[in-house]
Amino acid sequence: MVDTRVASSYVQLLQEYLVRQGLDPLRVLGEAPEPEAHFVPMATWQRWLARVDALEQRPGLGLRIAEGIGPRHFGVVGHAALACATLGEALQRLERFHASVYDANPAQVQLGPQGVTVEWGVARGRPGALVDETAITSLVQLARDMTGRYWPVREVCFVNPPPAWVQPYADFFGGAVRFEADCTRLVFSAEVLNLPLRKSDPALLALLDRQAEAVLAEVSRVPAVVDAWRRTLVPLIREGRTGLAALAEAHHTSVRSLQRRLAEQGTSFQQLLDDTRRHLAEGHLKNARLDVAEIALLLGYSEQSAFTRAFRSWTGVTPALWRRQHLLDAA
Repeated sequence: MVDTRVASSYVQLLQEYLVRQGLDPLRVLGEAPEPEAHFVPMATWQRWLARVDALEQRPGLGLRIAEGIGPRHFGVVGHAALACATLGEALQRLERFHASVYDANPAQVQLGPQGVTVEWGVARGRPGALVDETAITSLVQLARDMTGRYWPVREVCFVNPPPAWVQPYADFFGGAVRFEADCTRLVFSAEVLNLPLRKSDPALLALLDRQAEAVLAEVSRVPAVVDAWRRTLVPLIREGRTGLAALAEAHHTSVRSLQRRLAEQGTSFQQLLDDTRRHLAEGHLKNARLDVAEIALLLGYSEQSAFTRAFRSWTGVTPALWRRQHLLDAA
């Protein structure tokens, strides 16, 4: 199997599950993730799930683990998804940045006559029943939690053999459950995509904003009006609203008026956006707990590769190389 991994934030799901059962995670698992590690190797995740499964000796471990899922387990990606207006937009964001949480077989989303189909192939290997079931049930539970309502999955397919007791899976998903399929698949109604999301954790968003403001405060001083525009851009960037119209709307002015005022300050919207993103990027890269894919998402990029290209144009180096250089300098 290709070397794959899962985010440390996602692994916390299992640790929290064990605590809910009154068990000591370190004693059960025999080890813990490195405090500063972004990821845990897939082989380690498989081993930990197998240990808990052997301890409990009852089907449906993935279903029980998923009960505790929250945006924090998907890291920055999970919280950024909650900034979207609908579940469809959130799923698109999760799909684009899935590798920052779980980089096994990537998901492919299609809209067809049966509804929405999400498929995971086996090109990068078969992580096994425990890994697959935990991942799929966690995704469904998170989506239900984000919309604040239960909605059934029309069909779910797993590539693995059926467990001894299938009924808990049918109860959880609310539709047909099949095993030994050619790929892992979810099918649900297209209407679900239009469901509005509950608001994100305001405390977390405030924390992200404070971190961003601290970064901006460290850079060279600019006129008050430019500083105001830059600070307004911070939450807009995080939400992926990186157009001139969004900034104009936030300042209750027209696009043309804002363009004129920007020109009066000797700048343009694109320069303001690039400067703000660059300063935020450099600040985030100094935080070793943030993965580059997460930083790309915080900066409103739809792909990590787009962020890498932009950062190289600003600094002449990739984000990963810039981070290594500056972390070494700080050591």
